[in-house]
Amino acid sequence: MSQLTTINNIYFIGVGGIGMSAIARYFLAKGANVAGYDKTPTILTNQLEKEGIIIHYTDDISLAPQQPDVVVYTPAIPKDHQELNHFINNGFTVMKRSDILQWITENAFNICIAGTHGKTTVTSMVAHLLRHSGYGCNAFLGGISANYHTNFWSHERNVVVVEADEYDRSFLKLSPNIEVITSMDPDHLDIYGTAEEVENAFVQFSQRLKPGGTIVAKYGLSRAAELRAEHLFNYDHQNEAADIHVKSLQVIEGSYHFTVQGPDWSIPNLVLHMGGLHNIDNMIAAITVAKQLGIDNNKIVAAVADYKGVRRRFEYALKTNEHVLIDDYAHHPDELKALLSGVRSIFPDRKLTLVFQPHLFSRTKDQAAGFSATLDLADEVILLPIYPARELPMEGVNSEMLLNNMQLNNKQVLSKTELLDWVKTNKPSLLVMAGAGDIDTLVNPAKELLMNHPLV
Repeated sequence: MSQLTTINNIYFIGVGGIGMSAIARYFLAKGANVAGYDKTPTILTNQLEKEGIIIHYTDDISLAPQQPDVVVYTPAIPKDHQELNHFINNGFTVMKRSDILQWITENAFNICIAGTHGKTTVTSMVAHLLRHSGYGCNAFLGGISANYHTNFWSHERNVVVVEADEYDRSFLKLSPNIEVITSMDPDHLDIYGTAEEVENAFVQFSQRLKPGGTIVAKYGLSRAAELRAEHLFNYDHQNEAADIHVKSLQVIEGSYHFTVQGPDWSIPNLVLHMGGLHNIDNMIAAITVAKQLGIDNNKIVAAVADYKGVRRRFEYALKTNEHVLIDDYAHHPDELKALLSGVRSIFPDRKLTLVFQPHLFSRTKDQAAGFSATLDLADEVILLPIYPARELPMEGVNSEMLLNNMQLNNKQVLSKTELLDWVKTNKPSLLVMAGAGDIDTLVNPAKELLMNHPLV
């Protein structure tokens, strides 16, 4: 669009964020000069630098571009950030990530995936089905696709698949042609205040649908009666009352084999090589979108079989006869519950050891009862200290609080170092590591310990 064609130099403050980096890659693909700041180097920022984005890691205006056309920042950047304030105070065009995404998608056919959990996986599934089938799309993902090793790709077809983020009400800036709503459970109560306000925002999001559009919603949403669309479908893999559901589900060698039944269509012989029953739900939502776009059934079957998942979404870090190590981003009680039930469906006979790192003091406090009840579903639980992210500590809110509310006997709180010592000594057969903080940095060390210290 005309505004975007005038952007030759663009600067991202917080470029290493998963959502920010996808937009940075978009502008790089369009031929713009792209630069960025982030607090610390990561695997992702290293990759961005290899692709041609100039990044620095010190808040120093002399290191930033002097005359950027646009400066993009994320809400996670602190208010006292010197570079951000310099650009704001000197009259530069400064935009939130959500504003630039609105700008990019204004004149596109938009497939927007929303939900307090599941949206990253569904977004990657939809984008994969469109790419693998040859339909084509521009994809902005909230995670790294295991198929394509990136969170962004482009295509000449003016179709955008994007994760519609409810944090900071960002998704209310999008104009969807197709919406998927996976869930509207309470989260981000530091922003919304109440569960009802979270639900209200999702209803508002549904009202942003363009005329003639489609909504694909999880069966049983609390405000389902308020969703309105010319084409409205609900889905649930195990409930035949849902418009889209599953038949003939089997688990064969760790993969799901099933048929998807729609209102007036059916797709047999589907095979999903990704664990977690909730991921069958996620995939049938993606398949419903593909059907709405007229994609051929055989192409859908082939794409589903080739889907490899998203990094840190039920990702097998290790899978042998002796040891299974699963890494997952779950950081909400309902996500944890779905993760654990999915693990049980594939490994019913193994002792399930869960390592969980709570994310945010506010979320831990707000969801304490739900976390403790869900943690009890494992056979053994190890809690790491709370990952604070953008927050300061809250008195009395810690991992011990969750531990004390649990009914399970086999539980403890360990530091990161103590955890690795524990893995080395105990060599668990089935280890699940979950959380949205920096627990992922422990996955490879744990994997190495399991591989080098097999069961005897």
